[in-house]
Amino acid sequence: MKILALGARSVCLELEGREPFFAPEKYTIYLNGSAHRECDKNVFTLRSLSPDSQYFVEAAGQSLTFSTLGESSCFNVRLFNAVGDGVHDDTGAFSAAVACLPEGGTLYVPKGTYLLKPVFLKSDMTLYLDEGAVLVGVTDRMEYATLPGLIGDINLGTWQGEEVTCFASLLTAYNCKNITITGGGVIDGNAPAGDWYQNHRVMRVAWRPRGVFFNRCANVTMFGITVKNTPSWNVHPYFCMDVKLYDLTLLNPAGMPTTDGIDPDTCHGVEIAGVDISVGDDCIAIKSGTIEQAKKYRLPCSDIVIRNCRMRSGHGGVVLGSELSGGIQNVTVEQCLFEGTDRGFRIKTRRGRGRIGITDNIVFNDIVMRNVKVPFVVNMYYNMGDNTGHTEYVYTTEKLPVDDRTPYIGRFTFKDMICTGVEYCAGAFYGLPEAPIGGVAFENVSFSYNKSAEAGFPDMKEINKKVKNEGLYFQFVKDVNLKNVKIIDPDGEAIVAEGVENIKEEI
Repeated sequence: MKILALGARSVCLELEGREPFFAPEKYTIYLNGSAHRECDKNVFTLRSLSPDSQYFVEAAGQSLTFSTLGESSCFNVRLFNAVGDGVHDDTGAFSAAVACLPEGGTLYVPKGTYLLKPVFLKSDMTLYLDEGAVLVGVTDRMEYATLPGLIGDINLGTWQGEEVTCFASLLTAYNCKNITITGGGVIDGNAPAGDWYQNHRVMRVAWRPRGVFFNRCANVTMFGITVKNTPSWNVHPYFCMDVKLYDLTLLNPAGMPTTDGIDPDTCHGVEIAGVDISVGDDCIAIKSGTIEQAKKYRLPCSDIVIRNCRMRSGHGGVVLGSELSGGIQNVTVEQCLFEGTDRGFRIKTRRGRGRIGITDNIVFNDIVMRNVKVPFVVNMYYNMGDNTGHTEYVYTTEKLPVDDRTPYIGRFTFKDMICTGVEYCAGAFYGLPEAPIGGVAFENVSFSYNKSAEAGFPDMKEINKKVKNEGLYFQFVKDVNLKNVKIIDPDGEAIVAEGVENIKEEI
């Protein structure tokens, strides 16, 4: 057992093992020798602890001793006239409490429903939402402050990889450090009660807010919290360093547009562990901006670890792109459970996204996928978003000249994985003839099928066909290495390779 995050009043712990998300069996957590509660997950949070105190915890045959941190002060938001009845606007009370909180202090939010406009956090603070505490967003968009895309050379607002005006999020932090959000409470964007999902591709005043937005922050930690019903993405770290997201529950209505779970965007050093995600779009989408933003900053999204997570409803489980012009490097996904997502691992890019930064060194280990329509997709012909995706320049499979608009996709490794209930195909890797995918390696991976499934498109591209229960398809890939790959009873050939330079199969 190890400590993932430690605060003054809570701690997040992770059991050692290789099972994805869930422990092999339910267990009892003992705290200082007394039964605390039952749990079945590999990552869990202990809350309502006392600051600067020592504890001994035992769970699933593992144990450790820890001491909670101290805190300079603890302000109860009720002392600032927060009502918490879900009717009274408590924004002023929260803003006053944050402004007055000393460095290293905790803003304590007791049980209640707090109706809020966007609240801005600051450096060196902890926001502690007690169990039963719910932050609810107001429904009128005109009550939300806006963040301009640019004021001089200062970038405040963003939307899908561009520096444009967006609404501030229910919790927003800009240029801050050492922020922790923890406890057992809920951040509820309340989006279904407003008009956020109507005409969602049209900017009205500003682009939609996220649930929690960190812009250019460092040492950010969230654990033990639920975020739900957000107008767009649940949690959006943007140009951040050292981000830790643990034991979160992220929920959005199925089918609601651009309601991703977590979107690390041009960040360095992000660890996501023990997060349970069921949303209307991608569960985790890693991004690095459009080509214009990539040329300006020349920063990749790098060093991302995703572990012990569960991805349920969503278009994709772990997705790279489609805004990845700055490059995405060094991503490790391990001990994760994918249940019912449309795709498991997915890359979305196309000509025009460019090669300012490269996308390379992506590794998956110890993964279980159940009832995922297509476990693996790398698509360099992605046609969704703006209309440029529908042009011949994007969809042609003729070899075009390589220039600064040509995307680069490197190497991927998938190891020790079980994929059951596959519907369309085991995987589809669509490279460009002028820029083939660098390499794909599978080792100890098995695929079996849902034979009653209907046919569907492996991914979104202009020239396409529906398939059902097919194997692995490789188009324009430099190297394909398959070791102990089992494709059980596919319809048609297990492996199809077109324009592949080298392919090696080992039993």
